[in-house]
Amino acid sequence: MKVSVIGSGGWGTALALLLLENGHDVTLWSYSEAESQVLREKRENPVLKGVPLPETLRLSTDLACVRGCKVVVMATPSFAVRSTAHQLAPHLEPGTVLVSVSKGIEKDTSLCLTQVIAQEVGECYPVVALSGPSHAEEVGRRVPTAVVSASEDRAAAELVQDLFMNERFRVYASDDVIGVELGAALKNVIALCAGCCDGMGCGDNTKAALMTRGLTEIARLVVAMGGRKETVAGLAGVGDLIVTCTSMHSRNRRAGILIGQGTPPEQAVKEIGMVVEGYYAAVTATTLANKLGVEMPIAQAAYEVLYEGRDAHLVLTELMTREKKHELEDSWV
Repeated sequence: MKVSVIGSGGWGTALALLLLENGHDVTLWSYSEAESQVLREKRENPVLKGVPLPETLRLSTDLACVRGCKVVVMATPSFAVRSTAHQLAPHLEPGTVLVSVSKGIEKDTSLCLTQVIAQEVGECYPVVALSGPSHAEEVGRRVPTAVVSASEDRAAAELVQDLFMNERFRVYASDDVIGVELGAALKNVIALCAGCCDGMGCGDNTKAALMTRGLTEIARLVVAMGGRKETVAGLAGVGDLIVTCTSMHSRNRRAGILIGQGTPPEQAVKEIGMVVEGYYAAVTATTLANKLGVEMPIAQAAYEVLYEGRDAHLVLTELMTREKKHELEDSWV
């Protein structure tokens, strides 16, 4: 099958290699000619060192490369999804399946990225979210990985499942797009907080508590947005949360460590050198929580540290000394 991957960052490159391995005709699109030239000359992506790019992988900077493709994978940073989808629209064949592999929520609209794509390309194109615990560095090295393909269009979700699956990349299908996308976006906020705790010198107990209660907050918002709580307990929820909060591959965790050590948030994000999605998702999480009346104290605390200049140590103490509660919200009801 002819497939184009739009976005040649680490994740887009890793998925392009996976699709190539599965026997598909793959083109990897880069935003800039300079970026594409590096890939052509070195036959390696600088962020996936040691992973060669076969000569059979086509490289392009022309969005017309999507013409004739049955599937187009969108792997741009979340802030570029709308503009890229808008530019893609005139080149798409009717019925092309669009796969969103970016993780985030659009800042100005609070829309999930599949919704953003659908707005820009129209109703003729099924949109699928592919998400789960999947570091590009490990997928590129063929480390066994499992993810979720989610769409309201069952045929599209299962097409993507078949497209990507092989003996080291397992894909489960789902119809809960909201649960999958919100889990993917919001875990980045919790991962920033986890890194911050590491930077402050907290221990395993702290991180375990943060991850568990963070997952509770994610589930509250998912349900309020129309998703299912069960999805949050799956690969796109707890699975992605675990991998992002515990690994040094995670740019969100690394940025959090710097902040916990005293680096100003904006400087920490710049030092990472790549997009730190949790930094932006903290704004959207608090916006949605306030709009829907959902209690998300950890997300609110992250926002205050990132954007209001509050001290992380003080905010952590405030979280620990909140009024007492039952762990399960419906206890003794």
